[in-house]
Amino acid sequence: MKLQQLRYIWEVARHNLNVSATAESLFTSQPGISKQIRLLEDELGVQIFQRSGKHLTEVTPAGKAIIAMAGEILDKVDNVRHVAQEFGDEHKGTLTIATTHTQARYVLPPLIKKFIGRYPGVALHMHQGTPVQISELASKGTADFAIATEALELFSNLVMMPCYHWNRSVLVPRKHPLAQNGGSLTLEAIAEYPIVTYVFGFTGRSQLDKAFDAAGLSARVVFTASDADVIKTYVKLGLGIGIIASMAYDSRLDAELACLDASHLFEPSTTKIGFRRGIFLRGYMYDFINLFAPHLTRDVVDAAVRCSSEEELEELFRDLEMPTY
Repeated sequence: MKLQQLRYIWEVARHNLNVSATAESLFTSQPGISKQIRLLEDELGVQIFQRSGKHLTEVTPAGKAIIAMAGEILDKVDNVRHVAQEFGDEHKGTLTIATTHTQARYVLPPLIKKFIGRYPGVALHMHQGTPVQISELASKGTADFAIATEALELFSNLVMMPCYHWNRSVLVPRKHPLAQNGGSLTLEAIAEYPIVTYVFGFTGRSQLDKAFDAAGLSARVVFTASDADVIKTYVKLGLGIGIIASMAYDSRLDAELACLDASHLFEPSTTKIGFRRGIFLRGYMYDFINLFAPHLTRDVVDAAVRCSSEEELEELFRDLEMPTY
């Protein structure tokens, strides 16, 4: 059994049994991968993949167990490399973050600037996507950290830590009736207008829908997007009133829009940072987490890693104070 063979079966499973795509991603040949998988199956005496002709069709029950263990072994190999790198030069390496547009555009820039100033030898990479895509990237080890509000709980192999609470604002053109009202904003008043907001599953959208449902109201959502800047563009065009994360309003760039506080109408959402359980966290990784969420010190992160259940994690963070935006 060779480490290369374990990597091949892991990557083939990750590429939805597409051997050609796997070969391309690993800069090797399709026949070479197929041969090594066959040799591993012969050595183990079990089929890892079912086949139809030359094509892989599904993973066998034995294959699922073997591939899971292969993933654990490959993680440990990566951790060995990371340990060596940490003791070789703790200020050099790579850090890959997967996050949403709102985080990348409005929250992370000052933190990234500070981090790069502190660790100029660390290559930083960022992937943007849906919360599910973000969580999956971290779950599979493609990204070191996932930063999102939704979907992190869908992946049981992620250690998830709360970073901050946030709420929403309503954006309208400055001459809009809601901007002239002067009173406290209500769900009933919002429901009278077409709404432009996030795609479901994005940036706390579920809390918005829950609030309207609980009030027995129907939100007339006419346009959705994953990007707060896109939402603001269509509000400016008069398509509807916008509901976005308050942090995504820029008073200088969005001067033609009035920003109305809606935090009293919706339950706050919590942005979390997650990483794959079992990965070796280098010193600069701890530092990045602490820059993003100051209450997440190295000791707190290590305590979170030791938690064996969601209940333990909740207990750990129950009394920690977090900022609200």
